[in-house]
Amino acid sequence: MSFENQLLEWYINNKRDLPWRKNKDPYRVWISEIILQQTRVAQGEKYFNNFIKKFPSVKSLASSDESEVLKIWKGLGYYNRAINIHKTSREIVNTLNGVFPNTYDELIKLKGIGDYTASAISSICFNEYNPVVDGNVLRFLARYYGLKTPVDSLKGQRDIKEIGKTLINKLDNPGDFNQAMMEYGALICTPFPNCESCMFNSKCIAFDNIEVDLIPIKSKRKKQKGRFLNYIVFIDNQKNTIINKRTNKDIWYKLNEFPLIESKTKIGNITSLDEFKKLTDFNSLSIKEENKEVYHVKHILSHQILYISFYQISIKETISSGIHISKLNNYNFPVPITNFINKLLF
Repeated sequence: MSFENQLLEWYINNKRDLPWRKNKDPYRVWISEIILQQTRVAQGEKYFNNFIKKFPSVKSLASSDESEVLKIWKGLGYYNRAINIHKTSREIVNTLNGVFPNTYDELIKLKGIGDYTASAISSICFNEYNPVVDGNVLRFLARYYGLKTPVDSLKGQRDIKEIGKTLINKLDNPGDFNQAMMEYGALICTPFPNCESCMFNSKCIAFDNIEVDLIPIKSKRKKQKGRFLNYIVFIDNQKNTIINKRTNKDIWYKLNEFPLIESKTKIGNITSLDEFKKLTDFNSLSIKEENKEVYHVKHILSHQILYISFYQISIKETISSGIHISKLNNYNFPVPITNFINKLLF
Protein backbone atom coordinates (compact mmCIF):
# COMPACT_ATOMS: atom_id res chain seq x y z
CA MET A 1 0.00 0.00 0.00
CA SER A 2 1.28 3.46 -0.89
CA PHE A 3 2.29 6.01 1.75
CA GLU A 4 -0.70 8.24 1.09
CA ASN A 5 -3.27 5.41 1.15
CA GLN A 6 -1.74 3.91 4.28
CA LEU A 7 -1.92 7.29 5.99
CA LEU A 8 -5.52 7.81 4.88
CA GLU A 9 -6.55 4.39 6.18
CA TRP A 10 -4.89 5.14 9.52
CA TYR A 11 -6.80 8.42 9.76
CA ILE A 12 -10.18 6.84 9.06
CA ASN A 13 -9.59 4.32 11.84
CA ASN A 14 -7.91 6.61 14.40
CA LYS A 15 -9.10 10.18 13.93
CA ARG A 16 -10.23 12.06 17.01
CA ASP A 17 -13.88 12.89 17.49
CA LEU A 18 -13.69 16.68 17.29
CA PRO A 19 -16.67 19.05 17.04
CA TRP A 20 -15.55 20.79 13.84
CA ARG A 21 -15.44 17.42 12.09
CA LYS A 22 -19.16 16.77 12.57
CA ASN A 23 -19.88 18.24 9.14
CA LYS A 24 -18.19 20.19 6.37
CA ASP A 25 -19.67 23.58 7.18
CA PRO A 26 -17.02 26.09 6.00
CA TYR A 27 -17.92 28.51 8.80
CA ARG A 28 -17.18 25.92 11.50
CA VAL A 29 -14.00 24.75 9.76
CA TRP A 30 -12.84 28.37 9.40
CA ILE A 31 -13.41 29.17 13.07
CA SER A 32 -11.66 25.98 14.19
CA GLU A 33 -8.63 26.60 12.00
CA ILE A 34 -8.19 30.16 13.25
CA ILE A 35 -8.60 29.11 16.89
CA LEU A 36 -6.11 26.25 16.52
CA GLN A 37 -3.37 28.56 15.27
CA GLN A 38 -0.94 28.82 18.22
CA THR A 39 -3.38 26.80 20.38
CA ARG A 40 -3.43 23.15 21.47
CA VAL A 41 -6.49 21.10 20.46
CA ALA A 42 -7.47 20.39 24.08
CA GLN A 43 -7.71 24.11 24.81
CA GLY A 44 -9.00 25.03 21.37
CA GLU A 45 -11.94 22.62 21.55
CA LYS A 46 -13.34 24.40 24.60
CA TYR A 47 -13.01 27.80 22.94
CA PHE A 48 -14.54 26.48 19.71
CA ASN A 49 -17.61 25.13 21.50
CA ASN A 50 -18.11 28.41 23.38
CA PHE A 51 -17.61 30.44 20.21
CA ILE A 52 -20.10 28.41 18.16
CA LYS A 53 -22.63 28.49 20.98
CA LYS A 54 -22.37 32.30 21.07
CA PHE A 55 -22.09 32.79 17.29
CA PRO A 56 -23.64 29.73 15.57
CA SER A 57 -23.48 31.23 12.08
CA VAL A 58 -21.51 33.75 10.08
CA LYS A 59 -24.56 36.05 10.17
CA SER A 60 -24.77 35.99 13.97
CA LEU A 61 -21.05 36.74 14.16
CA ALA A 62 -21.33 39.61 11.68
CA SER A 63 -24.20 41.18 13.61
CA SER A 64 -22.32 41.11 16.91
CA ASP A 65 -20.21 43.86 18.41
CA GLU A 66 -16.44 43.52 18.23
CA SER A 67 -16.20 43.70 22.03
CA GLU A 68 -18.36 40.55 22.30
CA VAL A 69 -15.94 38.68 20.04
CA LEU A 70 -12.92 39.86 22.01
CA LYS A 71 -14.58 38.84 25.25
CA ILE A 72 -15.18 35.24 24.17
CA TRP A 73 -11.65 35.14 22.69
CA LYS A 74 -10.16 36.20 26.03
CA GLY A 75 -7.28 33.95 27.05
CA LEU A 76 -6.43 32.68 23.56
CA GLY A 77 -4.02 35.51 22.79
CA TYR A 78 -3.16 36.86 19.33
CA TYR A 79 -6.26 39.04 19.49
CA ASN A 80 -5.87 40.23 15.91
CA ARG A 81 -7.23 36.82 14.94
CA ALA A 82 -10.53 37.66 16.64
CA ILE A 83 -10.63 41.15 15.12
CA ASN A 84 -10.00 39.73 11.64
CA ILE A 85 -12.64 37.01 12.09
CA HIS A 86 -15.19 39.66 12.95
CA LYS A 87 -14.24 41.89 10.00
CA THR A 88 -14.28 38.94 7.59
CA SER A 89 -17.69 37.76 8.79
CA ARG A 90 -19.10 41.19 7.93
CA GLU A 91 -17.48 41.10 4.51
CA ILE A 92 -19.03 37.69 3.82
CA VAL A 93 -22.47 38.86 4.93
CA ASN A 94 -22.45 42.38 3.46
CA THR A 95 -20.44 41.84 0.28
CA LEU A 96 -20.94 38.16 -0.52
CA ASN A 97 -24.58 37.91 0.58
CA GLY A 98 -23.70 35.56 3.42
CA VAL A 99 -22.30 32.91 1.07
CA PHE A 100 -18.90 31.50 2.00
CA PRO A 101 -16.36 31.49 -0.88
CA ASN A 102 -15.89 27.94 -2.18
CA THR A 103 -12.47 28.18 -3.84
CA TYR A 104 -8.93 28.71 -2.58
CA ASP A 105 -8.50 31.75 -4.85
CA GLU A 106 -11.53 33.51 -3.36
CA LEU A 107 -10.91 32.44 0.23
CA ILE A 108 -7.38 33.80 0.32
CA LYS A 109 -8.67 37.27 -0.55
CA LEU A 110 -10.43 37.47 2.82
CA LYS A 111 -8.74 39.27 5.71
CA GLY A 112 -6.97 36.94 8.13
CA ILE A 113 -7.05 33.95 5.78
CA GLY A 114 -3.66 32.85 4.46
CA ASP A 115 -2.43 29.86 2.48
CA TYR A 116 -2.89 27.34 5.29
CA THR A 117 -6.46 28.31 6.21
CA ALA A 118 -7.55 28.68 2.57
CA SER A 119 -6.07 25.26 1.78
CA ALA A 120 -7.80 23.66 4.75
CA ILE A 121 -11.26 25.13 4.04
CA SER A 122 -11.13 24.58 0.26
CA SER A 123 -10.01 20.96 0.58
CA ILE A 124 -12.14 19.87 3.55
CA CYS A 125 -15.35 21.65 2.54
CA PHE A 126 -15.11 21.89 -1.25
CA ASN A 127 -12.81 18.99 -2.23
CA GLU A 128 -10.14 21.18 -3.82
CA TYR A 129 -6.64 19.76 -4.18
CA ASN A 130 -4.69 22.19 -2.00
CA PRO A 131 -2.27 20.63 0.52
CA VAL A 132 -2.06 22.17 3.97
CA VAL A 133 1.27 23.04 5.55
CA ASP A 134 1.20 23.58 9.31
CA GLY A 135 3.69 22.73 12.05
CA ASN A 136 2.52 19.14 12.31
CA VAL A 137 2.76 18.56 8.56
CA LEU A 138 6.17 20.24 8.35
CA ARG A 139 7.56 17.99 11.09
CA PHE A 140 6.04 14.77 9.73
CA LEU A 141 7.05 15.19 6.08
CA ALA A 142 10.47 16.70 6.85
CA ARG A 143 11.35 13.62 8.89
CA TYR A 144 9.86 11.09 6.48
CA TYR A 145 11.73 12.58 3.50
CA GLY A 146 14.83 13.57 5.50
CA LEU A 147 14.68 17.23 4.46
CA LYS A 148 17.62 19.36 5.58
CA THR A 149 16.34 22.77 4.50
CA PRO A 150 15.09 24.79 7.52
CA VAL A 151 11.32 24.36 7.63
CA ASP A 152 10.82 27.94 8.77
CA SER A 153 12.48 29.21 5.58
CA LEU A 154 10.54 30.09 2.44
CA LYS A 155 12.32 27.34 0.48
CA GLY A 156 11.65 24.76 3.20
CA GLN A 157 7.94 25.50 3.21
CA ARG A 158 7.81 25.48 -0.60
CA ASP A 159 9.50 22.06 -0.66
CA ILE A 160 6.94 20.65 1.79
CA LYS A 161 4.11 22.23 -0.22
CA GLU A 162 5.34 20.57 -3.42
CA ILE A 163 5.56 17.19 -1.70
CA GLY A 164 2.04 17.68 -0.42
CA LYS A 165 0.77 18.49 -3.91
CA THR A 166 2.33 15.33 -5.33
CA LEU A 167 0.72 13.17 -2.63
CA ILE A 168 -2.72 14.78 -2.54
CA ASN A 169 -3.19 14.61 -6.32
CA LYS A 170 -3.12 10.81 -6.15
CA LEU A 171 -6.30 10.65 -4.06
CA ASP A 172 -10.03 11.23 -4.38
CA ASN A 173 -10.51 12.88 -0.97
CA PRO A 174 -8.03 15.76 -0.50
CA GLY A 175 -9.75 17.05 2.65
CA ASP A 176 -9.38 13.77 4.51
CA PHE A 177 -5.76 13.48 3.40
CA ASN A 178 -4.94 16.96 4.68
CA GLN A 179 -6.53 16.13 8.01
CA ALA A 180 -4.67 12.81 8.07
CA MET A 181 -1.30 14.54 7.69
CA MET A 182 -2.11 17.02 10.46
CA GLU A 183 -3.48 14.28 12.72
CA TYR A 184 -0.47 12.00 12.28
CA GLY A 185 1.89 14.86 13.08
CA ALA A 186 -0.17 15.79 16.15
CA LEU A 187 -0.56 12.28 17.57
CA ILE A 188 2.32 10.12 16.27
CA CYS A 189 5.13 12.17 14.69
CA THR A 190 5.22 14.55 17.64
CA PRO A 191 8.16 16.69 18.74
CA PHE A 192 9.17 13.74 20.97
CA PRO A 193 7.88 10.70 19.06
CA ASN A 194 7.88 6.99 19.84
CA CYS A 195 9.32 5.99 16.47
CA GLU A 196 9.37 2.27 17.25
CA SER A 197 5.57 2.23 17.08
CA CYS A 198 5.32 4.34 13.91
CA MET A 199 4.01 2.42 10.90
CA PHE A 200 6.26 4.45 8.59
CA ASN A 201 9.57 3.88 10.41
CA SER A 202 10.88 1.41 7.82
CA LYS A 203 10.77 4.12 5.14
CA CYS A 204 11.40 7.22 7.27
CA ILE A 205 14.76 8.72 6.29
CA ALA A 206 15.21 10.61 9.57
CA PHE A 207 14.59 7.42 11.57
CA ASP A 208 16.89 5.38 9.35
CA ASN A 209 19.69 7.97 9.72
CA ILE A 210 19.09 8.43 13.47
CA GLU A 211 18.21 12.09 12.86
CA VAL A 212 14.71 12.27 14.29
CA ASP A 213 15.94 14.58 17.07
CA LEU A 214 17.59 16.86 14.49
CA ILE A 215 14.76 17.12 11.97
CA PRO A 216 12.91 19.33 11.29
CA ILE A 217 15.74 21.81 11.07
CA LYS A 218 14.93 25.38 12.01
CA SER A 219 16.79 28.63 11.49
CA LYS A 220 18.30 30.27 14.54
CA ARG A 221 15.51 31.93 16.45
CA LYS A 222 15.75 35.62 17.13
CA LYS A 223 16.30 36.48 20.76
CA GLN A 224 13.06 37.37 22.49
CA LYS A 225 12.70 41.06 23.18
CA GLY A 226 12.31 42.06 26.82
CA ARG A 227 9.83 44.80 27.73
CA PHE A 228 9.03 46.40 31.09
CA LEU A 229 5.39 47.40 31.48
CA ASN A 230 4.50 49.44 34.56
CA TYR A 231 0.78 49.81 35.20
CA ILE A 232 -0.47 52.59 37.44
CA VAL A 233 -3.67 51.60 39.23
CA PHE A 234 -5.17 54.82 40.54
CA ILE A 235 -7.92 54.25 43.12
CA ASP A 236 -10.01 56.98 44.75
CA ASN A 237 -12.12 56.90 47.93
CA GLN A 238 -15.10 55.57 45.98
CA LYS A 239 -13.06 52.64 44.61
CA ASN A 240 -13.04 54.12 41.11
CA THR A 241 -10.08 53.67 38.80
CA ILE A 242 -8.88 54.65 35.31
CA ILE A 243 -8.59 52.37 32.31
CA ASN A 244 -7.64 52.99 28.68
CA LYS A 245 -8.01 51.05 25.45
CA ARG A 246 -4.84 50.05 23.59
CA THR A 247 -4.95 51.67 20.15
CA ASN A 248 -1.44 51.07 18.78
CA LYS A 249 -1.12 47.97 16.59
CA ASP A 250 1.07 46.27 19.15
CA ILE A 251 0.34 43.36 21.46
CA TRP A 252 -3.17 43.32 22.96
CA TYR A 253 -4.55 45.65 20.28
CA LYS A 254 -7.99 47.03 21.25
CA LEU A 255 -7.90 45.49 24.74
CA ASN A 256 -8.11 47.58 27.90
CA GLU A 257 -5.37 48.35 30.39
CA PHE A 258 -4.51 50.67 33.28
CA PRO A 259 -2.41 53.80 32.57
CA LEU A 260 0.94 52.53 31.36
CA ILE A 261 4.55 53.66 31.66
CA GLU A 262 6.89 51.50 29.59
CA SER A 263 10.55 51.52 30.62
CA LYS A 264 13.81 49.97 29.46
CA THR A 265 14.58 48.45 32.88
CA LYS A 266 12.82 47.76 36.14
CA ILE A 267 11.82 50.96 37.94
CA GLY A 268 12.60 51.65 41.58
CA ASN A 269 10.41 54.64 42.41
CA ILE A 270 7.60 55.08 39.91
CA THR A 271 6.40 58.43 41.30
CA SER A 272 9.77 60.07 40.62
CA LEU A 273 9.41 59.68 36.86
CA ASP A 274 8.42 62.55 34.59
CA GLU A 275 5.97 60.18 32.87
CA PHE A 276 4.19 59.62 36.18
CA LYS A 277 3.89 63.35 36.78
CA LYS A 278 2.41 63.77 33.31
CA LEU A 279 -0.18 61.10 34.10
CA THR A 280 -1.26 62.75 37.35
CA ASP A 281 -1.27 66.24 35.80
CA PHE A 282 -3.27 65.06 32.80
CA ASN A 283 -5.91 63.46 35.02
CA SER A 284 -5.73 66.25 37.67
CA LEU A 285 -4.81 63.81 40.43
CA SER A 286 -2.86 64.20 43.68
CA ILE A 287 -1.39 61.30 45.60
CA LYS A 288 -2.89 60.37 48.95
CA GLU A 289 -0.44 57.55 49.77
CA GLU A 290 3.08 56.69 48.62
CA ASN A 291 3.24 54.24 45.77
CA LYS A 292 4.01 50.57 46.19
CA GLU A 293 4.44 47.75 43.74
CA VAL A 294 1.66 45.34 44.63
CA TYR A 295 2.05 42.71 41.94
CA HIS A 296 4.73 41.59 39.51
CA VAL A 297 4.56 38.93 36.82
CA LYS A 298 6.71 37.64 33.98
CA HIS A 299 4.61 36.93 30.89
CA ILE A 300 6.21 35.09 27.95
CA LEU A 301 4.98 35.55 24.39
CA SER A 302 6.40 33.87 21.30
CA HIS A 303 8.54 36.89 20.42
CA GLN A 304 8.64 38.95 23.62
CA ILE A 305 9.13 38.57 27.35
CA LEU A 306 7.03 41.00 29.35
CA TYR A 307 8.04 42.05 32.87
CA ILE A 308 4.84 43.53 34.22
CA SER A 309 4.54 45.54 37.43
CA PHE A 310 1.39 46.99 38.97
CA TYR A 311 1.55 50.03 41.26
CA GLN A 312 -1.53 50.79 43.30
CA ILE A 313 -1.85 54.52 44.00
CA SER A 314 -4.45 55.96 46.37
CA ILE A 315 -5.51 59.47 45.37
CA LYS A 316 -7.40 62.28 47.08
CA GLU A 317 -9.81 63.35 44.35
CA THR A 318 -12.78 61.48 42.96
CA ILE A 319 -11.90 60.30 39.48
CA SER A 320 -14.23 61.87 36.95
CA SER A 321 -15.53 59.29 34.48
CA GLY A 322 -13.83 56.59 36.54
CA ILE A 323 -14.74 52.89 36.48
CA HIS A 324 -15.66 51.22 39.77
CA ILE A 325 -13.34 48.27 40.40
CA SER A 326 -16.35 45.95 40.80
CA LYS A 327 -17.17 46.55 37.12
CA LEU A 328 -13.71 45.87 35.70
CA ASN A 329 -14.59 42.32 34.70
CA ASN A 330 -17.11 43.77 32.25
CA TYR A 331 -14.18 44.97 30.14
CA ASN A 332 -11.73 43.04 27.97
CA PHE A 333 -8.22 42.94 29.43
CA PRO A 334 -5.16 40.84 28.55
CA VAL A 335 -4.73 37.75 30.74
CA PRO A 336 -1.96 39.18 33.02
CA ILE A 337 -4.10 42.21 33.86
CA THR A 338 -7.19 40.05 34.40
CA ASN A 339 -5.20 37.90 36.82
CA PHE A 340 -4.10 40.99 38.73
CA ILE A 341 -7.67 42.26 38.95
CA ASN A 342 -8.99 38.94 40.21
CA LYS A 343 -6.20 38.37 42.73
CA LEU A 344 -5.70 41.77 44.25
CA LEU A 345 -8.64 44.03 43.60
CA PHE A 346 -11.38 41.65 44.75
